[in-house]
Amino acid sequence: MSTVGRKGGLLSTISSGISNCRSKVRSYIAPEHSEVVNPDGSNVELDSSAPRFKQEEKESYWTYMHNFIGSDITSLVTLPVVVFEPMTMLQKLAEIMEYSHLLDMADQCEDPAMKLAYASTWATSVYFAYQRTWKPFNPILGETYEMVDKSGLTFLAEQVSHHPPVSTAHAENDHFIYDITSKVKTRFMGNALDVFPVGRTRILLKKSNMMLDLVPPPTRVHNLIFGRTWVDSPGDMILTNLTTGDKVVLHFHPCNWFGRKIGRVKSIGKRKGKHQGRGRNDIDGYVYNKEGESKLLITGNWSKSMSCQPCDFEGEPIDGTELKEVQSHYYNLPCNNCRSKSVF
Repeated sequence: MSTVGRKGGLLSTISSGISNCRSKVRSYIAPEHSEVVNPDGSNVELDSSAPRFKQEEKESYWTYMHNFIGSDITSLVTLPVVVFEPMTMLQKLAEIMEYSHLLDMADQCEDPAMKLAYASTWATSVYFAYQRTWKPFNPILGETYEMVDKSGLTFLAEQVSHHPPVSTAHAENDHFIYDITSKVKTRFMGNALDVFPVGRTRILLKKSNMMLDLVPPPTRVHNLIFGRTWVDSPGDMILTNLTTGDKVVLHFHPCNWFGRKIGRVKSIGKRKGKHQGRGRNDIDGYVYNKEGESKLLITGNWSKSMSCQPCDFEGEPIDGTELKEVQSHYYNLPCNNCRSKSVF
C-alpha cells in the first residue's frame, strides 16, 4: 500500500507539473499577447496597459539587463522565449516580397522618376509587418529558407553567420533580381532598443538594366520590459539608382510617446502651413534627378497608402497636377499564394 501511495503521489506531482506548464504556455501564446497595438491605443480591444512580463519577471529581467545599457546586445544576451514569435529571421526576410508586384511595375515603367516611386513604395510596404513586435528566432548556422509563389518569384535565404547573426537572401522573377546581406548593430537603452541596419540591399531591374541601392532608416523598439511594446523608424530611407544617379529620399516621421501627431516637422511641399500635423507612420519625400533637382513628390502612410505628384525644383506641386495613388491599403490586399520550406 505504501508503494502504491508513493506511486500515486509521484503521478499526481507529474500531472500537476504538466498542467502548470500548459497554463504557462497558453499565457505566453494567448491571442491577447499577439495583438498589434498602436501606442496611441487605437483599435485595441484589450487593456493597452497589459504587460508582456509579469511583475516578478520584470524585476528579474531588469536586474539582468541593466548591465548591458549602451551596449550592442546582438550576440550578448540570452532572451526569454516569451519575446519570440514562431518564425525565424529568414522567414521574416521573405515578408518584403509580399508586394513584389511593385518592383514588376518599376521595371515596366518608362518614366525614371516613377520607377523610383514604385520601388520606394515597395520598400516601405514591409514596415507594416514591423507592428508585430515579437522577435523572430535566430536561425542556426547554415539554415536555409525557400519560398516560391505562383507568379514565378523564387526567394532563397541562408544564415551565413551565427555570432554575430548575418543572413543573406536572393529573390528573382522575370522583372527583377533582389539581393540582401542582412546585418544589424544594436544599442540597448534600458526600456528601448535601437537597431541600425549595416547590411546591403541591391535590386536589379532587368528590362532597363538599372541597379538600385536601398538604405533603410534606423528602428527603435520601445517599451521592451515595461509597458506595451511598439516600433518606430524615424529617419530617412534612401533609394539610389546607381545606373543614372537619380535617387529618392523618404522621411519617416517620428512618433511621440503617445502616438500623437508631433507638431511642426518636415512635410509635403515647402509652402507655409504645410508643415504641421505629420505623425505616426507618415512618410514624405522626393525623387531627385542626378543634379539634385526634385522631380516627384511622394507622400503617404506606410500602413494605409502612398501617393505621388509631379513637383518643381523647389518641391512644390505643379499646378494642374494631382496626387496619384501608387499603392493603397496594404492590409487589405491578398497575400501572395506561395509555398515555402525551411531546411536545417
